[in-house]
Amino acid sequence: MGKKSTTLATIGYESADLDDFLATLARCGVTRVIDIREIAISRRRGFAKSALSSALLNSGIDYVHLRGLGDPKEGRLAARSGDYFRFERVFHQHMKTDAAQRDLRTAAILAAEGGACLLCFERDYRTCHRTIVAQALSKIVPLTIRNLGVSAGLAKQSQSERLLAFA
Repeated sequence: MGKKSTTLATIGYESADLDDFLATLARCGVTRVIDIREIAISRRRGFAKSALSSALLNSGIDYVHLRGLGDPKEGRLAARSGDYFRFERVFHQHMKTDAAQRDLRTAAILAAEGGACLLCFERDYRTCHRTIVAQALSKIVPLTIRNLGVSAGLAKQSQSERLLAFA
C-alpha cells in the first residue's frame, strides 16, 4: 500500500495585493509558506522577507526562507527575456548544487507535514522555477501539487462575510 499524498500549494505574488494574498492563503488552508526566492526582497509593499514573515505570522501562517531553492540571476534573466529553454537549463543545473539539494531535503520534510505553499514572484507557475521545485519534491514525497492564484478582492469579500456572520 502506497503512502498517502499530501497537497503542496504554489503561489506567485506578482501584481498581488498583500491582503488578498493573505486571504487566498487562508482560504486555501495554507499553514506554512516556503519562500524559494534567491533574494527575498521585493518592490511590492509587504513582500520583502521581514514584512512578509511578520504579516504571515500575524495571520497564523509560518514562514521559511530556503534560499538554496531560489533561481540564480542567470536563470531569472533568461526567464525575464522569454528564453525559457535557457532558464530551465540554468535552473536544472542549479538544482544539482549542494545548497539546492540541502534545501530541497528541508522543503520535502516541511511539505510532508502538510499545509505548505511554495512562494515566488511570478504569477504564472508554468514559467516559474517553483514548478520545477514542486516536481522535484514530488519525487521525494508523495504530493499533489496545487497551483494557487491570488484572488483580487478576496480580502474585502472575506471581511464582508465575517461581518455578515456576526450580524
